[in-house]
This record gives sequence, structure tokens and C-alpha cells, in this order.
Amino acid sequence: MNVMPVVDLGRQPAKAAVGEPFPVSATVFREGHDKLGAEVVLTGPDGRRRDPVRMVKHPEVPDRYEAWVTPDAGGAWTFEVQAWSDPVATWQHAAGLKIPAGVDVELMFTEGRLLLERVRDQLDPAGRAEARQVLEGALDAAADPDRPTGARLAVLQDPRLVELLAANPLRELVTVEGPYPAYADRPRALFGSWYEFFPRSEGATLDPASGKVTSGSFRTAAKRLDAVAAMGFDVIYLPPVHPIGEVNRKGPNNTLTPGPEDPGSPWAIGSRHGGHDAIHPELGTFEDFDAFVAHAHELGLEVAIDLALQAAPDHPWVTSHPEWFTTRADGTIAHAENPPKKYQDIYPVNFDNDPVGICREVLRVVRLWMSHGVRIFRVDNPHTKPVAFWEWLLKEVRRTDPDVLFLSEAFTRPAMMHALGAVGFHQSYTYFTWRNAKWELEDYLRELASESDHLMRPNFFVNTPDILHAYLQYGGPAAFKIRAAIAATGSPSWGVYAGYELYEHVAVKPGSEEYLDSEKYQIRIRDWDAAEREGRTLAPYLTRLNEIRRQHPALQLLRNVHVHHSDDENVLVFSKTRQLDDGRRDTVVVVVNTDPHAARETTVHLDLPALGLAWGDSFVVHDELTHDDWSWSQHNYVRLDPAHEPAHILTVRSPR
Repeated sequence: MNVMPVVDLGRQPAKAAVGEPFPVSATVFREGHDKLGAEVVLTGPDGRRRDPVRMVKHPEVPDRYEAWVTPDAGGAWTFEVQAWSDPVATWQHAAGLKIPAGVDVELMFTEGRLLLERVRDQLDPAGRAEARQVLEGALDAAADPDRPTGARLAVLQDPRLVELLAANPLRELVTVEGPYPAYADRPRALFGSWYEFFPRSEGATLDPASGKVTSGSFRTAAKRLDAVAAMGFDVIYLPPVHPIGEVNRKGPNNTLTPGPEDPGSPWAIGSRHGGHDAIHPELGTFEDFDAFVAHAHELGLEVAIDLALQAAPDHPWVTSHPEWFTTRADGTIAHAENPPKKYQDIYPVNFDNDPVGICREVLRVVRLWMSHGVRIFRVDNPHTKPVAFWEWLLKEVRRTDPDVLFLSEAFTRPAMMHALGAVGFHQSYTYFTWRNAKWELEDYLRELASESDHLMRPNFFVNTPDILHAYLQYGGPAAFKIRAAIAATGSPSWGVYAGYELYEHVAVKPGSEEYLDSEKYQIRIRDWDAAEREGRTLAPYLTRLNEIRRQHPALQLLRNVHVHHSDDENVLVFSKTRQLDDGRRDTVVVVVNTDPHAARETTVHLDLPALGLAWGDSFVVHDELTHDDWSWSQHNYVRLDPAHEPAHILTVRSPR
């Protein structure tokens, strides 16, 4: 009963990725006192059933069993849970009690011999000679009444025999739950480092005499890609690149009084120059965009673009399909609102009036950009559109192009965020930007790694053009380090918005999370070279974080987070471990001072079995940030000064 992970009663597949272990659990029980066994059987996209994986008892929850399974190919998988009565385990338990007590001794040995003969008969004839030798020795002991009872029992309790019997169980009264679906996406759906910039700002110039700003283009922005790749990012994400509406255009800082040269918000999509299937003339042509994508690919970067299903008042859709929008009682078309915010330059799309027509148009637009090398879409405000629409669109794209990924930008209620993930969004923005205290982060890491992991994958953006949290506004450079260190190690996918490495932190007004002179409404010219020369950049730190992520497979998974304890309410401690194919274990322990204003010293208490170690072990840890080595054990003193280095990212090297 209660098999997990099951999404929407099995109507939707659980989240999985190629090479990513995921847990399957179930409540397994039977009548009486006989022992039982359970295992998970995966079936791949090729229809081939993989070898069963034995489930083990949960250490704390009665009758709960769990196993970790790993898809080895992309596509649609299924899994089922098989449970059975285990006569060998039942006999082992009874024999261990009755034979030493002198109860039914020969009867127990006879029953044991009969069970061992059944195991022998089902063994592969070409199996290992050592295994058959162990089994034959046990049969001889069980059938020899002349041997001392204790010696006979010892042979039947030999660890080698116990291991052999566990690997070749006798299954009686087999029951099956499933199959249930899971979908294994390509690894980028799980692991990646994102960098967001506005192409119009990259390579933009200012004429000192006239004060006129000339927009950057795809050609000038392509020159910035080398620096982004050098920092170790995998995905370059672009806000909307379409023509920007001229009607109700916004001015600097979201004002309603733009000047003739103000560029407007890229999210106010559409003008006389075209709509979602066009490129802003100042950015260039599709040929320029193709060259931008090609250069990104040369550098190992994937290009993600914004999919914002909304229109400026002068979007071609407003004329050709006025039924796609909401007409108010006074005859005007409703603009977007998020009270008290108003977006007079944006008309939301109303899916109720012509859902078929809108679906066809959106799919056409998506496939157009796919044909130009875009395989990742960041979707703006998907929670304001019907979930059924997203379910249809994502299935249509997956049917022909399963490598195309969608990131959900839905800062809304958990139920909606989970629903969007369940119907196919590959990644989701999260509440991470608002989780800054130690206890909040502990709870949130646990939730994302083991409670909602089958529904949605997190992407920990440290900031966005819309979100400049007070923590960054008032925390100084240390706050930027702290948030980056937690995001880069706590989630397999994370991201930054350009300017983060320059510590941009001034809000438009107290109490607001909007940037002053927000790049949403104007072109920002940044002198990257001067910042590097003068040491005013966090770029080397971001580079090192991305290097660490690539070097340590443990940081490339979501479900392996384990939270540890520290005595200080501001010192966060968690670890990630991963068993490697060569038998080694990659283990990383992260210790972060979440207080950007003061040094903290405390004792860190580690759950050593969670690290693959035994209680009482001591071991060497290597700090990947400072390159120091220390000898650690269960209890360890730490001092983290945010003025210098607020975090330890420790690799567990070897026990001592």
C-alpha cells in the first residue's frame, strides 16, 4: 500500500533523470508472523525489465520498505513493487530461536534442508562455483545428524550463505503493485548553472555628449558569452527578445512617462515590428540570433529564452485575435495586474475564449524557436494560464522533442507550483530567495529533496530582475557569497542574474524588492573590465563554486541532502553523498554562516552514518574554497567570519 513516488494517482509520471537514483517506497505487510520480502522492478523505454532491486525496511517507520533505483536511459519508464512471503527468512528466524533452545531440532534442520534444495534448483547452472560450494556445504550440514548441533547451525548461519540466500530468494504468494510511470529526462533537466543577461545591455554604448544610449545586439552580446562560460555556467538565459510595445510603454523604474528614447520592458511583447515570432530590430535578425546560439554552443552553453504568453496593446494578436483577451465592462481590454502593481503595457491572454486557436499558435511559436537551436524555455508566470494547457503543450513537445526543457517561473501557492511540475515542467523557481534563516533553509532543503522531489525540481536563483531581497540589500558582499554558496551546493540547478557579481544591491525604495534603475525598463551599461581590474567582482568566487559542482558528482543530485546540527542558530550544516561507479563515495559537507554581519563560532555535530562512516570514525576533510585540510570526527569546532570566508565546502577525503 501507499506506493511512492506516484503522481496524480499514476496519471502523470514521477520526476526522474538519466543516472539519477530515486527512491521507491511502499507499506508492505502480511497476516500472521511469517517473514516477507519486497523489491522494485524497473522497465525501461525499450520494454526491457531491469534486474529487481531488493527493498529494505525503513529505520523508523514500521512496515515501510524502500529501494533506490536508477534509470540508465532517457524516456518513459515504469516501476512496480513486488512483495512475497519469504520462507527462507521465516525459517532463519525460527531456527535461530528453536535450535539453540533444543526445540524441534531435527525438524528445523529438515525444513532448512528442503528450502536449501529449492534454492539450489533455481540457481543458474552457470553460476559461480563458490556459491554452489557454499550451498552444498550447508546442505551437508543440515542433513548430518552426527555433527554437533551448534556446528550444524553455524554452517547454516554463515554470512556467505546468508548473502547467497538473500540474493536468490524463494518467492511465495507474490503480489504486485503497479506499474507506475516515471520519466527520465536528460541530465540538464536536473543539473546546471544558469546565467541571465539582457542582450540589449551587453555591448550597449553611451554617447557622453548627447547622453544617448545605443542598444546592444546579439552580435555584441555574443562577446560576453566567453566570460559567462569562463565562470563555469552551462545555460545562458535571455529575457524576451521580441519587439517591445510602443503603446503604454513604461519608462525608467516602471514610470508611466517614458521618453522617446526609453526602450520599454521586454515583457511588453509585440509592436508594429511583430510579435512572439519576431526579433526586436535593435537586437538584430534571426541570422544574428543563430550566430549567437552557435557561439554559445561552441563554448558549451545552452541558450534558454523566455516564453511569456502576454501581449503589448499593439501586438499583432490584439488586432487579428481580439477574442484572445479579456474585454471589460467599459469596452476596454484588461491589462495585467498584481495589486498593487499594475502593468498597463501588458494584456494577459484569456484562454477561455479560443483555447484551440491559442494552443495552436503557442505551439507554432515554440517550434519556431526550437528550429533556431533553442532547447530550453523559461516560462513567465505559468500559474496565470490553465494547467490543462501546459499539460497539453508539454506533452506535444515531449512527443517529438523529449530533449526540450521548460522552467516554470511560478512564485505562487505550493499546490499550483506542484501541479505545474506534475504535468511536465522540468524545473521550477522556488521560494529560495525568501528562505534566509538557518531554520528556514533546513526545512526547505528537506522539503525539496524528499517531499516534493517527485513533483518538481528546484532551480535556486539567487536573484532575478524582479527580486532583490532585503538580505542582499543590507547584507553587504558577504551576503552575496553566502547566498551563492548555499544555492550552488544545496540544489543541482542554480542561477544568477547579471550584476550579481558586481554586488548590485540598491532597491528603488525602502521595503521594495525592485532594483533601482531596473534593467527591466532601461539599458544598463556595466564596465566588467574595470570591475575585474579593481577587484570589485564576485566572478572568481562564482567560478570556483561552479568548478566544485562539476568536480563533485554528489552536488549534481537533488535527493541526497542530509541536514546536520550545529549549536549556533545561524550556522547551517548539510551534506551530500553519492556512490560512484568505481565503488568510491563522493561526500561533501557544507557549513555556512548565514549571518552576513558577524563571525560565528560553534560546534558542528555530524551524523556520521549519513556520510558513509561509522560512529567514532575520524577523517580528513579538505576545504574546496580555502584548500585547507583538517582532521574531523563527529563533533567539530568551526569559526566562520563573513568578512573573510562565510562557508566551508568540505570534501571528505579519508577515514583515519
